[in-house]
Amino acid sequence: MAQSNQPPLSLEDLIPGGNSFNKYRVQSPSQVQWWADTPVQVKGDSVVTLPIDEKQTSKVIISKDNINKSISSIGKEPLATLGTISFPYGEEPVMMLTRGSNSYLYNLDSQTIEASFSLPKDASNNDFSKEGKAIAYTRDNNLYILDTDSRETAITADTDKGIVNGQAVHRNEFGISKGTFWSPTGNQLAFYRMDETMVTDYPLVDISTRIAELKDIKYPMAGMKSHHVTVGVFNRTTGQTTFLKTGTPKEKYLTNIAWSPDEKYIYLAELNRGQDTCKVVRYDAVSGKLDATLFVETHPKYVEPEHPVLFLKNDPNLFIWQSERDGYNHLYLYDTSGNMKKQITSGKWDVTDVLGFDVTGNYLYYVSTEVTPLERHIYQLSLKNGKTVQLSKEAGVHSALLSESGKYLIDRYTSQYNPGKIAITDTKRNKSYEAFAAKNPYKDITLPEITLGSLKADDGKSDLYYRLVKPLNFDPSVKYPTIVYVYGGPHSQLVDNSWMGQVRGWDIYMAEKGYIVFTLDNRGTANRGIDFENITHRQLGVVETQDQMTGVNYLKSLPYVDADRIGVHGWSFGGFMTLNLMLRHPETFKVGVAGGPVTNWKYYEIMYGERYMDSPKENPEGYAETSMVDKAGDLKGRLMLIHGDEDPTVVMQHSLQFLKSAIKKGTHPDFFVYPGHGHNMIGRDRVHLHEHITRYFDDFLK
Repeated sequence: MAQSNQPPLSLEDLIPGGNSFNKYRVQSPSQVQWWADTPVQVKGDSVVTLPIDEKQTSKVIISKDNINKSISSIGKEPLATLGTISFPYGEEPVMMLTRGSNSYLYNLDSQTIEASFSLPKDASNNDFSKEGKAIAYTRDNNLYILDTDSRETAITADTDKGIVNGQAVHRNEFGISKGTFWSPTGNQLAFYRMDETMVTDYPLVDISTRIAELKDIKYPMAGMKSHHVTVGVFNRTTGQTTFLKTGTPKEKYLTNIAWSPDEKYIYLAELNRGQDTCKVVRYDAVSGKLDATLFVETHPKYVEPEHPVLFLKNDPNLFIWQSERDGYNHLYLYDTSGNMKKQITSGKWDVTDVLGFDVTGNYLYYVSTEVTPLERHIYQLSLKNGKTVQLSKEAGVHSALLSESGKYLIDRYTSQYNPGKIAITDTKRNKSYEAFAAKNPYKDITLPEITLGSLKADDGKSDLYYRLVKPLNFDPSVKYPTIVYVYGGPHSQLVDNSWMGQVRGWDIYMAEKGYIVFTLDNRGTANRGIDFENITHRQLGVVETQDQMTGVNYLKSLPYVDADRIGVHGWSFGGFMTLNLMLRHPETFKVGVAGGPVTNWKYYEIMYGERYMDSPKENPEGYAETSMVDKAGDLKGRLMLIHGDEDPTVVMQHSLQFLKSAIKKGTHPDFFVYPGHGHNMIGRDRVHLHEHITRYFDDFLK
């Protein structure tokens, strides 16, 4: 990096919520997407095209002023900003525009409003059906539909707050991110109904009122009663709702909902509570009866479906299913009788995203880790002959949007020294045009050196990737205090070949202050195959700690690391790992800061907890071995726990139980609470959080 006279960056510059944070964010085009085969973006108060090759220039499609004239003509308040846009109808000149509780279908040719939707102010979980021209949404715990005539239809009318309709269920595990699913024509709506009345109320306390108020949530802990979920199907023509007859036991997981192309059936992945058996099943959408069990997947540890069936574009009798059955996440072709026709991707790498088909349905586009686990690349797959072509050109982490016909891709990517580029790729010719390259927001600032590398785990075969940030103005003859920043849990990857190696702002700040900051992805993390991840099953924290110590031993081998001044910090699962390292290796770690830490998995929720640990009754030895509460007496160094007092994810009971045990056993951790915050601190308080963490290391490690 170029030398400069500018002072080092502050937490205000580096932490979200800081006054100058946006100044140092990479600036990229806003809302880049496809209008059929035309790439567009929001630029200021206008929607403009992106060029697809060097012959084209950007053109204005529509401006906010023109849109506001049309909005004012129907008696609505003009827009202050454009809001969220989309082009749901292919080549048709119709744009969907949403800001606040108002949505509009705007005709670009006639510059008129074709339809408007004004949702109630308290509406949430909005889900638009482009075919049915209607929006499903929830208010409180009930589900509604609003059509183009501004007619509201109540789908449910439950008065018990323990019944939740139209929202994500199973605490958003299994890839579940929403609770409503429109049929292909928009005439029917499938939705989740979750009965939590049998789940114990868990108390959170709001201290912002004169007399603190109780805020009960439903929090099913591992080994305790779970909620019951069903799937309703509402028919807009008949006004009737049918519930799928999913039967007993009621404590199971209904995941990955998909409609058949002819709207006659609903496909589900059903898991038993133990999560070791997954049935891919089909229900009749009219009667709600089980039509067929297509196939069953089992695993001695767990099965984790996260993607619904994907029907082929040119054959409604065939679909693609994602599975880790061969050890990596790959694509399999099935017919609707449940017969596997073939495995269509294979290798010691994971498919991480499926982008869609071309207009013929003969080509499928996906993203994978085939080149290296540190990168993501885009591929075109011929479904006829199985041939693949890599479409991403440069090294780095790529994500993509496929145009409606499949003729083009919007390829967004970064790498360690590339803050962000957007390329438009012609998929037939495999030619890419660089439409945008972001400026480096740190180009005039001297930054710490960031190094990526790998170590061998103690199994002698697994590569463990790490990131090492050296102090600013590094002097190899000096011995520096070192902080291990850790997460280490499932579905995570903190080290890759993205911008600056995915470094955090706090890492840069601490390196400016003279610390080495080290991060390693241990076994148990994502995108390395199922065996790499599930080796931690029934003993969370044990193998992960072994791998983190492999990293620590590497640090100790470096002449510029002060082995007597090693600290550790992490949040959530990383808080749990901070405690593991501090308590299992008290001779190594002098200081630790554990944020929102799990301290005993019996206090954690069912879905995640029982997948990775089984229930406390099934695995008492594992729960005992991984309990940080039981190990509180092993504390030797300085340890601070931090918790939000309204945390609904890792409830504050975790920290309080640890403190109670420490008092009983005569150790002295420190504790800091963020009133009114949940699992993470946001806004200005996030800057305060990192100031507080920094002060602790400065006081006791530096």
